[in-house]
Amino acid sequence: MSDLEDLYREIILDHYRSPRNRGELEVPPATRAEGFNPLCGDEIVVYLAVDDASRGDDAVVTEVRIGGQGCSISQSSASMMSAAIKGHSVAEIRELTRSFKAMMSIHEGELEGGDMFDADAEPGATLGDLEALRGVVKFPVRIKCATLSWNTLAQALDEALAG
Repeated sequence: MSDLEDLYREIILDHYRSPRNRGELEVPPATRAEGFNPLCGDEIVVYLAVDDASRGDDAVVTEVRIGGQGCSISQSSASMMSAAIKGHSVAEIRELTRSFKAMMSIHEGELEGGDMFDADAEPGATLGDLEALRGVVKFPVRIKCATLSWNTLAQALDEALAG
């Protein structure tokens, strides 16, 4: 195993063992969204507070909390996501979500043993620690585990802005 794979594994385990932003927010004023993966039983709850929903995509996420249960991939992804979005605008978060989901996409070259997705070649947000989850694409059944929190976040953002 390469040093980079070891580092990625450590980042994932750190977020699983010591999740960031774990807990709840009062609803309302916060928004609560639930996500569930029926294939494996992973559950994610996202609590989200924005500064001013009337600003639309310019609104800023002022607070985020996560809850739920599931595998190390789903829970680590939720933890990393919560750390990455706090203090950012809805527009920035939507761009980060697009970049993360692009990294999670399975490209035909990967299926045929080609190179892994190159985040640097794709436009969009810098992923930081989220890059640790790039190895998940080797296990297609686990991609839903990694993206569950992001799909739940999108739901929470939509509900917060509809407000």
